[in-house]
Amino acid sequence: MTFNLNGIRSAHNKGAFAWLAEQQPDIILLQEVRALEHQLPDLGLKGYHAFWNPAAKPGYSGVGMLTKLEPKSVSFGIDSSEFDTEGRVLRAEFDGFDVLSAYIPSGSSGEERQAAKMRFLAEFLAHLEVLKADGRELIVGGDFNIAHQKIDLKNWRGNQNQSGFLPEDRAWIDGLLSLGWRDSFRDLVGPEAAYYSWWSARGGARAKNIGWRLDYQFTTPKLAALAANPRIHSSDLFSDHAPVILEYQI
Repeated sequence: MTFNLNGIRSAHNKGAFAWLAEQQPDIILLQEVRALEHQLPDLGLKGYHAFWNPAAKPGYSGVGMLTKLEPKSVSFGIDSSEFDTEGRVLRAEFDGFDVLSAYIPSGSSGEERQAAKMRFLAEFLAHLEVLKADGRELIVGGDFNIAHQKIDLKNWRGNQNQSGFLPEDRAWIDGLLSLGWRDSFRDLVGPEAAYYSWWSARGGARAKNIGWRLDYQFTTPKLAALAANPRIHSSDLFSDHAPVILEYQI
């Protein structure tokens, strides 16, 4: 499962972790935690190993991972002098596969931040390709702040000049897939199925289902072949994002 919390304390107060305790996923990838470790609430989840990569800036960004499986090792960041202080990536190594929780910067605040987003994406792709070249099987889940295709957002015509649906955003996912990575959720639901994982807080967007699919699980081909049962849990309002769930028969 991958889930952008839009603040772990807010999501906790809205019942997100009570729901997770009922669901009991093996691995939970969290983004936009927006808390330092000493600020984390008691999540009430038993039987999980917890790992956190917070941003240096208080109340900003940050990723986490909750896993029932004990990892062989955990690493933080992508060795980026520009971005590692933002708490963008966390990777856990298990027997036979690695899992990454990733939170890609938004470029919606302007051209300068969009340029930073593209720099991060270039560094992140290089990092992923090094891991893949090392023979690792990988699941990369998180909020990518990109709607890849027209089917991935309700109002694509009106958002062609908006960060998240710009040609360079979409081209980055094209490039990722051209290198052999798989969008496992899209592979399973088919090319014409409209699913969204984020909705604006304005204009009643969620009630009208005017959304974007910004949250993904990209995998190496071997793991993509083991993926099943894709779903987005949108019925509960824990965050402006919804959890994206896939099962892997590993």
